Amino acid sequence: MLRRFKVPERLWNLPPTTFSGGEQQRINLARGLLPEHPVLLLDEPTASLDAENRAVVVDLVREREEKGTAIVAIVHDDEVRGKIADGTIDVSQFASAA
Repeated sequence: MLRRFKVPERLWNLPPTTFSGGEQQRINLARGLLPEHPVLLLDEPTASLDAENRAVVVDLVREREEKGTAIVAIVHDDEVRGKIADGTIDVSQFASAA
């Protein structure tokens, strides 16, 4: 999974706190996507990622969907949302007027 996210092997044994935001995001995604659970909850899974790694996330999410995993995701990126969503719920109508 780390190879898929193009995390260099030289980083594999280092503490994630020493990584950049994008590297930390890729490590967290690898950890979260490795086990195959029946439900996957994602909160901005492509934040801090470049286009290449966003595509990896989209591919992995699609693979999980094909295997029958239920996926609930918060995604502000319209392009990513369009590629992974079967349906959407606009929650802005539920925001309180503070």
